[in-house]
Amino acid sequence: MTAIEVIAAAVIAGIAMAALTEIGYRLRLVKANLLLIDGEFALTRLRLRTGKAMVYAAGIAVHLVTSAVFGAVYYGITLLFDTDPANVVALAPYVFLLWLAMLFFALPAAGQGILGRRAAASAWYEQLALHAVFGVVLWAALGLF
Repeated sequence: MTAIEVIAAAVIAGIAMAALTEIGYRLRLVKANLLLIDGEFALTRLRLRTGKAMVYAAGIAVHLVTSAVFGAVYYGITLLFDTDPANVVALAPYVFLLWLAMLFFALPAAGQGILGRRAAASAWYEQLALHAVFGVVLWAALGLF
């Protein structure tokens, strides 16, 4: 499997994750919308004040770029350990580490606090569900290649 294939699979998984966070947010099942968090973070860093449409646009861009980067990093790890990227034994711990990184690094860096508490008390388990979807879709998309 090539790096481009793994990165493409990760972007597909990121699209599924983004769609689920948005659907869940609109149905009021998800309180910590990743697209809004990513967009607000990016625009705040750029010192821009804009409307919700621009926040969503920035959030989608940030989310898809980070998904691609996560795919590239995962590809590198599978090369390092000489394992098939579609191997669930390799993929599951990687996605679990992504979830932990989200809770303890990304959300705090975005101003949402440890575990995303400022976004919502439920952020930690919302993120667990979203990352599980990311992992399953990534695994399925890797099977396409």
